[in-house]
Amino acid sequence: MQALVERHEHDAIVELRLARPPVNALHPELCTQLRDALSAAIAEGAQGVVLSGGPKVFSAGLDVPHLLTLDAAGLRDAWEAFFLAARALAASPVPVAAALNGHAPAGGCVYALCCDYRVMASGPFAIGLNETQVGLVAPEGIQRLMRRVVGAHRAERLLVSGEMVDAQRALEIGLVDELAAIEEVPLRAREWLRQLLALPRKPVLATRAIARADVTAALAPDLIELDRFVAAWRDPDTQQALRALLAKLGK
Repeated sequence: MQALVERHEHDAIVELRLARPPVNALHPELCTQLRDALSAAIAEGAQGVVLSGGPKVFSAGLDVPHLLTLDAAGLRDAWEAFFLAARALAASPVPVAAALNGHAPAGGCVYALCCDYRVMASGPFAIGLNETQVGLVAPEGIQRLMRRVVGAHRAERLLVSGEMVDAQRALEIGLVDELAAIEEVPLRAREWLRQLLALPRKPVLATRAIARADVTAALAPDLIELDRFVAAWRDPDTQQALRALLAKLGK
């Protein structure tokens, strides 16, 4: 099996790097390997985790060309794998910092929102939930994740328009927590974790569990409505928008 997630040890911190070039498109095997790698790192004593990608693209989101080849059952399985990895990130018992060393649209943004802290590369990189631009509706649970970090009114504007924001704007509205030069993004994510790990461990983890209860709750199955989401994928408007996207990617 090809390794699609690389593991790098930094003392008590483990970096999990998405490694499916060129853009770390999320397909079922990558999502499953990410979930397994996170579980293994925690089981083996990691006190903090960095989730990174790049270069220049943290993750371009779901692998649309792959999804368009699947039947209904395969499509559901693919989305289930994506959401299982998102839930694993959200429910991690140790803090997870996202090192966004490049663009993070759609599914890439979702995974970032599941993390505790987001460091993004400064410069011409963008992040956001652009689902409406490709004919999709972000489930209620995913919308809650966006509202949690940017507020209800701004989340509405971003979600309805499917707007992608550049790194500086993302910092200004709280979508990311810090900007850094692209080559320093994972380093800054590790540094944030190290500062957290220097504090008394049990109180930090207990406080974190309380503070992040809404993150795990947002990804509950009844707020994702996977069957409804998959059914909407077959809508003619959605299929037209997705195939237009595919044609654009092929140019």
